[in-house]
Amino acid sequence: MDLSDLFQKYWPILALCGWFGYKWWNSKKVVAMLPTLKKNGATFVDVRSAAEFASANAPGTINIPLQELGSRLGEIPKSAPVVLCCASGSRSGMAKLLLKKNGYPEVYNIGAWRKFLA
Repeated sequence: MDLSDLFQKYWPILALCGWFGYKWWNSKKVVAMLPTLKKNGATFVDVRSAAEFASANAPGTINIPLQELGSRLGEIPKSAPVVLCCASGSRSGMAKLLLKKNGYPEVYNIGAWRKFLA
């Protein structure tokens, strides 16, 4: 069995590992940038549901659930960086796409909200 056969057989697993590796690397990068982002007046938005946010959240974050984000964009200034979080990074990834599509120039996905506490 050559490398091509292995890739054809295991490409879904390799793609999944690559995706999770990227998410891990990207969130580590954003965590390292937090002091600078805070200094630059970043807005921190948690896109989990109101119930999830009420059960536990990071200090300084505002809660705008993902399903409400499109109608509440006016609450998030475009003039400062925006850092998004949720439970795992998936919803905040979708929120990042929405904000970028709506003209927000500097948007970051930190992934899980607990990373703000690190």
